Amino acid sequence: MLESAFNWLIEQQLLVTTLILSLLILERYSLKWLSANFVYKLWLLVPLSLLLVNLPEHYKPIQNTAMSTMLITPNQHVNSHFSISWVLLYTMVFCFLAVIAVMTHKQFIKQLKLAPLHNKQLAEQTPNITLLQSDTVNTPMVIGLLNTQLVLPTGYLQKTDHASLALIIEHEQVHIKRRDNLLNMVCLLATLIFWFNPIAWLGYMSFRRLQELSCDETVLATKNTHQRILYSKALINCAANTRTGLMAYSHYGDKNTMLQRLKQIKHNGNSSFVAKGALLIFAAGMLSSFASAKQPEVKTDKHSISPIMRIEPLYPTQAAEQGISGSVVLKYDISPTGKTQNVSVVSATPENVFNKEAKRALTKWQYKPSASGFKNVLVQLDFAIDDNYKSKDLVEKITVASK
Repeated sequence: MLESAFNWLIEQQLLVTTLILSLLILERYSLKWLSANFVYKLWLLVPLSLLLVNLPEHYKPIQNTAMSTMLITPNQHVNSHFSISWVLLYTMVFCFLAVIAVMTHKQFIKQLKLAPLHNKQLAEQTPNITLLQSDTVNTPMVIGLLNTQLVLPTGYLQKTDHASLALIIEHEQVHIKRRDNLLNMVCLLATLIFWFNPIAWLGYMSFRRLQELSCDETVLATKNTHQRILYSKALINCAANTRTGLMAYSHYGDKNTMLQRLKQIKHNGNSSFVAKGALLIFAAGMLSSFASAKQPEVKTDKHSISPIMRIEPLYPTQAAEQGISGSVVLKYDISPTGKTQNVSVVSATPENVFNKEAKRALTKWQYKPSASGFKNVLVQLDFAIDDNYKSKDLVEKITVASK
């Protein structure tokens, strides 16, 4: 189980690294034209791409009208390249980092020494939000993953003018409304899973910066020049001594991040619809290519029986582990609507090894509708663990290989 998961992680590295590098480039060079909100939302491409690439192949529809070859890989080809020691090392480091992350959050909350904050005016401004204060923080922040709470430095209300305070509170309310802390936790967990990839860590830091830039854009979307100046000054006061690292809680960032945010405020509202549209078209095309990736190699012919979709048989795990190859000959009928019926095993070698999986797949096949359907159709499925397996061809043949 651990080896399979480790192999899967290794197989995803090229895709993950390429996507994150693309997003890093967009953050570095395109925020002036695309806006931080837009680039921040593009991070959805990472999980969507992983989902589409890893869709089970036996659920993917086959576009061709006929097929002569189908391959199945029980994820054993990578195992020979990695020993169990690498799997254990990966697991140990992941657990170590996960424990550090949990302890960091617990220790941080303990050090806050939280106390209730009673302010009628602020409570009316922030309904349904628990207000707390702490002597150990210098800037406002939101803590908690599900039950989020707003923490202000002790005496912050007396040190900040009303207009600046309203803007900072609005900033924190955006974090709470979007559940950014929970999203940060998911992103941090994904980064810990890919801990061995330095690009993943760079991506996590970029994601957090974009989150703050996006939040700034949301707050300033309807603000005038004077309010923008007040907001910028309030951000500068929040830049010192902010905690980063393995924290999932939203923070204002270090001085470099704050400089980036102040520069981005100047360009707020100047994004290009043309640039956004072009990038969306490109992203849609990329996702479409991912969705159709790994399709079985097919060949077409002009048989009167025209298949629309064939569910790929799974190679039985036990047979693959024992290096067993074999064949199953099936007989079935095709109804006028194109569904397979009356599926039965004519012969099998060896007996009762591949029968169940062969029948399971065949019952889900779909053919092009016809006037009267077809009776007693024969198909042979060859389960080949290697290239040395030979079998006799019948009416129709599909090779199911383990690699």
